[in-house]
Amino acid sequence: MSDDLNATDQFVLTHTMLRIKEPGRALNFYCEVLGFRLVTQLDFAEAQFSLYFLQPRGQGRAEHVTLEQAFGMPGLLELTHNWGSEDSETEMHSGNSDPKGFGHICIAVPDIEAACARFDALGVSFQKRLGEGGMKQIAFIRDPDGYWIEIVQPSMMDALVGGNRV
Repeated sequence: MSDDLNATDQFVLTHTMLRIKEPGRALNFYCEVLGFRLVTQLDFAEAQFSLYFLQPRGQGRAEHVTLEQAFGMPGLLELTHNWGSEDSETEMHSGNSDPKGFGHICIAVPDIEAACARFDALGVSFQKRLGEGGMKQIAFIRDPDGYWIEIVQPSMMDALVGGNRV
């Protein structure tokens, strides 16, 4: 294994990808409920799939985003729609049931109680409500495809983690 980690100094984690059934529902959820905005959409007719790159609003945005910029931006969410998957028999696997795999994405909010109240008012499905379970300071919601989204308030993390930090 290489011992020259300086070679990785400009590596950037740009996005995480989730497969979706219905782009309209997923885009509405991520844009209207969680406040993301669509940075770019790519349609591949020959391969019959579309990519939607979303950015949290708080990260700023260039007026016109080139593909080079989009593929270099950190913290994007890529939603992939394979055409025809909107069929009612198609199910997405969130990774939280057997076989386990992918777990969740996490969204930090300034006021978790206000965010959860907003999610309730919008009819969002909760996997775990604030105050439930052993980790009472976090919540989990589900997107339209069943993916889990952890909701945290960074200022509460020390109380949550306590002496478990290494």
